[in-house]
Amino acid sequence: MKSSKSSTVLVAVAWITILAITLPKIILQEIFHFPVSENLQYQIAFPVLLAGLVLVFVVKTLRPLRLFFGLFLVLVGAQWLVYTRLDQLPIYQRWLQDPSFNIYMLAEQSLHLVVTLAIIVFLWIVKKNFAAFFLAKGDISAPVEPVRWLGVKAGEKWGKFGWILAICISLGTLAFLIIAGRPPMAFVVKALPFLPAVLLAAALNAFNEELTYKASFLSVLEDAVGRQQALLLVAAFFGLLHFYGVPYGIVGVILAAFLGWILGKSMLETRGLFWAWFIHFLQDVLIFAFLAIGSITPGG
Repeated sequence: MKSSKSSTVLVAVAWITILAITLPKIILQEIFHFPVSENLQYQIAFPVLLAGLVLVFVVKTLRPLRLFFGLFLVLVGAQWLVYTRLDQLPIYQRWLQDPSFNIYMLAEQSLHLVVTLAIIVFLWIVKKNFAAFFLAKGDISAPVEPVRWLGVKAGEKWGKFGWILAICISLGTLAFLIIAGRPPMAFVVKALPFLPAVLLAAALNAFNEELTYKASFLSVLEDAVGRQQALLLVAAFFGLLHFYGVPYGIVGVILAAFLGWILGKSMLETRGLFWAWFIHFLQDVLIFAFLAIGSITPGG
């Protein structure tokens, strides 16, 4: 059993790592107006993670974080390989530079899927069970732990709450997109030709992000720092990664962090990926539809 002091140290190290990986790009670009390339991001991340990996094998107190640093290193390594090497192949360059949403978006999602598969392979090797990192449907009618500030009372089930959450998040996303994107009156007609690509891209993106940035990290942090801290860490990580996403800026960080927290909560309580994937999928259908017609762009 971990002492209170050792638990505090584990939580502090995990938080420092998350912030050291995500904040430098935002600070350098937004405060110092210094453009941060993909390569520079990895040059910042690798030393942080390698130092952490050494520490968790040397300092006994930090050993519960071995899988956390191992996972992070696999993630950053796979991203470096995919986003600075694989995507430079002539065929990928042709797809990524194609102006058609149907081409460039599916090319992007195929690259993200390679990273996700690397994460799945790593977690399967260390855990030997897909359900151990939430790669399962789970109990979609499991009880919801009460959350007073959300109005969630004891006795509620994910079978009902999941639908309420899906509708509320989708409507909130739609409102933001309409205000930010000001789509034409014929929005639906204009978006229809892109529908198959939008649905496929949304399904892939929801799976990639929920597995890569939430389920994976929850699975290695839950035992190390406790459920609540694991949820907060994943929420912060997911939120900060969306500073240049859709929605973007501080609003994007706050909304993505909330999404990271509530969908991470669904994984922990249902022990599966279904509600997190489904809610994220619905949200992404709306976002990608607006992207397809050029009404919005990532980062503004």
